[in-house]
Amino acid sequence: MKKIMINYTISSTTNKWTKRIRKIDEIIIQILAYKKDLKFINNINYYCDFILANDKFIKDLNKKFRKVNQPTDVLTFVSKLSLKNKKEDRHCDLVFSIDTILNDVKKNNVNFYDHLTHLIIHCFLHINDFLHNNIRDYLIMKNIEINILKKLGVVNPY
Repeated sequence: MKKIMINYTISSTTNKWTKRIRKIDEIIIQILAYKKDLKFINNINYYCDFILANDKFIKDLNKKFRKVNQPTDVLTFVSKLSLKNKKEDRHCDLVFSIDTILNDVKKNNVNFYDHLTHLIIHCFLHINDFLHNNIRDYLIMKNIEINILKKLGVVNPY
């Protein structure tokens, strides 16, 4: 059986994230300990770019790619590349808005890092072809998220 290869980088478009980057890296490492639960696929090389941004940056992306002219907490983009006789590569951009996340944390009275952990898990499920376009798929994703969050010691956000 081939190993699952997951490479990632973290970059920031705003200094609002600077003091949080080290902790975010630790969270990603903890989450990736559950890559089987996250349904990462053998024989695929994953290249994930965590882009830590603000509302303006993510709003521009949301408008351009989803035709929604407002910010959001996170956007996930996946490009799949398959070459003959080679493993599939998945290049994934995971874009997070500090402004929307901080607003959500305040509004819902939750811990910033717990909420971010949930968002990262949610993104990882998306890059592994999970969607929530109907109630059945939504419930599948939700249950996987709750299970992994519990293993990480994070309270069920639902």
